[in-house]
Amino acid sequence: MSWIIWLVLGLVAGIVAKLLMPGRDPGGFIITIILGIVGAMVGGFISTRLGFGDVTGFNLPSIIIAVLGAMLLLFLYRLIRR
Repeated sequence: MSWIIWLVLGLVAGIVAKLLMPGRDPGGFIITIILGIVGAMVGGFISTRLGFGDVTGFNLPSIIIAVLGAMLLLFLYRLIRR
């Protein structure tokens, strides 16, 4: 995937993860994008290892995997920040 698609997918995944896990988090728009991009990578890595597939582009399965990865990172981020 090109880096522009990773940025857009990360933005979407980060926003959806924040909507699904509301709360007061330090950081703003940039942290949301970073969590989404890294979450897409983590989600893709975990789902590939478990045999569910990987992040292949801007499609529904990739978005779901990226959002789940971003939610996992957001959860860990909140644990560390406390």
